[in-house]
Amino acid sequence: MSPRLPRRAAVAACALLLVTAFLFTGSAGHAASSVPLGGHYTAAGDAVTFAVYSSAAERIDVYLYSDPTGAAHRLGRTLTDTGDVFTATLTTAELAAAGITRTVYYGYRAWGPNWRHDPQWTPGSAAGFVSDVDAAGNRFNPNKLLSDPYSRELSHDPLRPGMTDQTVYASGPLHRLKDSGLVAPKSIVLPVSTADTGVKPTRPLKDDVVYEVHVRGFTADDPAVPAQYRGTYRGAGMKAGHLAALGVTAVELLPVAETPNDANDVDATGTEGDNYWGYATLNYFAPDRRYSSDKSPGGPTAEFQAMVKSFHDNGIKVFVDVVYNHTGEGYAWRAGDASTYNILSWRGLDNPTYYSLTADRQHSFDNTGVGGNYNTYHPVARDLIVESLRHWRDTLGVDGFRLDLASVLGNTCQHGCFRFDRDDPATALNAITAALPPRPTGGGTGTDWIAEPWAIGPGTYQVGNFPAEWSEWNDTFRDTFRADQNKLGVTAVTPGQLATRIAGSSDLYGDDGRTPAASVNFIVAHDGFTLSDLYSCNAKHNTQPWPYGPSDGGSDHNLSWDQGGDPAAQRQAARNGMALTALSAGTPMFNGGDEHLRSLRCNNNPYNLDSSANWLDWSPDTDQTEFAEFTAGMLAFRADHPALRPGGFYTSTDGNGNGMGQLDWFTPAGVTPDAAYWNDPGNHALGWRLDGTELGDPAAALYVAYNGWSGQVGFTLPDPGAGRQWYRVTDTAAWAEGGDQVAAPGTEDLIGGAGTGYDVHGRSLVLLIAK
Repeated sequence: MSPRLPRRAAVAACALLLVTAFLFTGSAGHAASSVPLGGHYTAAGDAVTFAVYSSAAERIDVYLYSDPTGAAHRLGRTLTDTGDVFTATLTTAELAAAGITRTVYYGYRAWGPNWRHDPQWTPGSAAGFVSDVDAAGNRFNPNKLLSDPYSRELSHDPLRPGMTDQTVYASGPLHRLKDSGLVAPKSIVLPVSTADTGVKPTRPLKDDVVYEVHVRGFTADDPAVPAQYRGTYRGAGMKAGHLAALGVTAVELLPVAETPNDANDVDATGTEGDNYWGYATLNYFAPDRRYSSDKSPGGPTAEFQAMVKSFHDNGIKVFVDVVYNHTGEGYAWRAGDASTYNILSWRGLDNPTYYSLTADRQHSFDNTGVGGNYNTYHPVARDLIVESLRHWRDTLGVDGFRLDLASVLGNTCQHGCFRFDRDDPATALNAITAALPPRPTGGGTGTDWIAEPWAIGPGTYQVGNFPAEWSEWNDTFRDTFRADQNKLGVTAVTPGQLATRIAGSSDLYGDDGRTPAASVNFIVAHDGFTLSDLYSCNAKHNTQPWPYGPSDGGSDHNLSWDQGGDPAAQRQAARNGMALTALSAGTPMFNGGDEHLRSLRCNNNPYNLDSSANWLDWSPDTDQTEFAEFTAGMLAFRADHPALRPGGFYTSTDGNGNGMGQLDWFTPAGVTPDAAYWNDPGNHALGWRLDGTELGDPAAALYVAYNGWSGQVGFTLPDPGAGRQWYRVTDTAAWAEGGDQVAAPGTEDLIGGAGTGYDVHGRSLVLLIAK
């Protein structure tokens, strides 16, 4: 979940009253069906077409600029209303005559029922004003220059170094006459891209290991990356080989669409209101310019594509985290004030189309906790989602998407309420699935879809309820293992609950024909403690000074524990967490830097920290290096053993008569658990064996013994198969800690055959292979 971003205190207002002569020349326009929305060069390249949707606008003008900031427009044109779509075409000769000879920067000004067009109006005047918002929810204000929702890049953020007064974008009695034309982000017209993004991997999601990371934080402090490329798409692409060697097969980037982050930490107020994570989208098509070393027009697009190619060339998929539940346009300036909303794009073009509003249409409707909901059930707003995803997939080369607070995509109510219905074909959820077909469960061409299946409002928790073609972040997996590891004797966890999560969570995904891959298994993610902090912090500490804070918010329900303050025990707990993720059926995911035991000193909500503390540390000490080797070893073992990556849910049936089910469970005594054992939260040890001969595995069998108890537990080993014995791949206990804690194939230690005893240390896991 992305946090509600605190708002900066408004600084002194300075109205920009821009009075300029503006000559509007008519336009023949185009039929709505013949012009794609946005600003585009014609096929011949000798003209630019503009098309923008508004159901209630009475007039829309396009303003064109030769520079993104600080200069008045060079040319203006009134768009022709073709029936909810306003269009115009300008030839390149017309643009050149106006002094626009290179990049075409543009924005819109719109009039409607709450602000009528008046011939006497000039930028910064009140001519034609009726109200800031009318009964239908319209918020037209021609003093606010609007970016195009379909533009492929934006010139800059609303706030940036040297421009930190956001009141220029606001409405209401104090701000409605402030003209934003000189400073507002401009849309950019780009030629059609034909860049090569490499060959997309086609493997099924069940065979992926997902690495969640922030583009800037990935390499901002990496000495192996040239200084000019640190924190950029190009820098991230340079780490593709490193991730491949680690065992990562899919990199999941925190939001990379344009978001208001240019002003991070440029003023003396510090981190308040900063937007490091990026969960506040300004444009759904545009790659964030801040993450590009090439910030020229077209540079972010080209550099993002080159990064994708680098990952593809190393066999790595690229997933992006997208935010369609709300936008970065902003919320009310003062609680309960219906007039003072930011107007940057969608709100000034068609507020009730693009946003869910309260029943009286006077406020944004918010049940996500991060701002007013995007109106995903409106066909136009829904189509924008689909087309932007298509752009990221087809033009920018992306392989899959993680949808933030994705239950909003299944909303079937536009205004004043929320109703989730995964079966309604008119939802954005089903429109996405139909327009961009999912990758088949067995692999092939398609898109990988991953939902964060919750928000905070009533009806938004929908774990297990997404369409059959989707995968989901599984917080039940997360919380079960956190509680078992960290809340012994406090929170009840039964062996049956552990087994259900280890085997792929069939209770959540098996009832609608899905496979274990639908369960994205994670113990930590960007939102919350790092893996290291989960096992070394008893509570959040978000008020510490820069660079580790301060950050507001953050959950108080972390299921964390500092292991009694013992560093060795903390590392051991982290090994267990990583091993359980790698050895469970489903799609494993971990957070960037966890392989190096990255710590944020107990800050569990560092969304606003664009600091060295929040960037990945590429100079690890010995303990961190050994943990990275342990991580790589576990991921390599998972990759080598398809028994851990089943295409369907395991059965206990002996399909080939060798005396083993696909998956068999054992008590420490080596017998099958009965109902009393399964349901007793006082039992903290469990063993399980996979029959490799039935699961297409090169090993005849695999066995895991997990001891969640604080003391040593003796396990009696089950049958490894006729003529075979058990060999140890790893023991996560402290006694085995070191660079070779996961044995390379062929170097495993012999343990013994059926009936052999093995003492598993407290809070440890042992992995054996039959040979």
